[in-house]
Amino acid sequence: MSILISGSLAYDYIMDFPDSFKNHILPDQIHILNVCFVVEQLNKNYGGVAGNIGYTMKLLGGDPIVFSPIGKDGGDYISYLKKVGINTDHIPVSKERLTSSAHITTDKDDNQITAFYNGALSEATNLSVGNVKEDIKFALVSPTDKNAMIKHAKECYDLKIPFCFDPGQQITAFTPQELMAVIGQAKFLIGNDYEMKLIQEKTGWDMNEMLNHVEVLITTLGDRGSAITMKDQIFEVGVCSPISVDDPTGAGDAYRAGFFSSYIEGHDYQTCGQMGAVASAYAIENYGTQEHRFTLDEFKERYNNAFGEVTNLEL
Repeated sequence: MSILISGSLAYDYIMDFPDSFKNHILPDQIHILNVCFVVEQLNKNYGGVAGNIGYTMKLLGGDPIVFSPIGKDGGDYISYLKKVGINTDHIPVSKERLTSSAHITTDKDDNQITAFYNGALSEATNLSVGNVKEDIKFALVSPTDKNAMIKHAKECYDLKIPFCFDPGQQITAFTPQELMAVIGQAKFLIGNDYEMKLIQEKTGWDMNEMLNHVEVLITTLGDRGSAITMKDQIFEVGVCSPISVDDPTGAGDAYRAGFFSSYIEGHDYQTCGQMGAVASAYAIENYGTQEHRFTLDEFKERYNNAFGEVTNLEL
């Protein structure tokens, strides 16, 4: 059973800043902001939301279909995806544009500043869900070109493919009407607590009103776990404590991979959220968004240690 992931493929340039951003920004001078953060570490990694989610889904034994263009410089990324066993049939290579790139700086308080270059993602609207011949069980519409997100959501809705809308950093690009329309087509809406507040502000809908338009709201809460909210029930999910906190970048993508890998196997929402929590812990413990490794047996053992043994946990 395949999960289609519409989202970004990008090169991540991940940097660590050894101090707090707040110590270098004068609030009363924000209108003339001019700062330089000298970082201690810089790594270039394979990234992008679709790549990150697909990578962890593959570790969990899933069959992700990454649905995103890549730049003319992306040959090594495609070779890497093939090496880890991910379907690359729906990753067209741009003839003109470079691969998208994210420059992510994290301070010692785990605050992040990101600069993103769209690059080849501008061609994501050329992709059509109807052209995918594989049997799609579920889809994620994640951050990429805004018009592609709108298009792919509508195509999934028309084809009766249930999907999760994950607007993320693209929330501000949507008009209120566009945001409300896509939410109304989705089965799930996911975001962190800040993003959920931003969606509420932009749409004018509170959580109760949003549940008149989407079946399930998933709110990730960082070190406070996550909440899965429906009209008649709320599942509060704890965390799987990481052994170390090396890099929070990609933790949310790993959560999504764990949650929806579990969901298409028919697990209840509590188990889905806990699967997401375990997957995100692995990501946090590694520098980079696709550097974590685990076997299915290791994952199950860690799940059982964190949340108690579940005899019917099948992956």
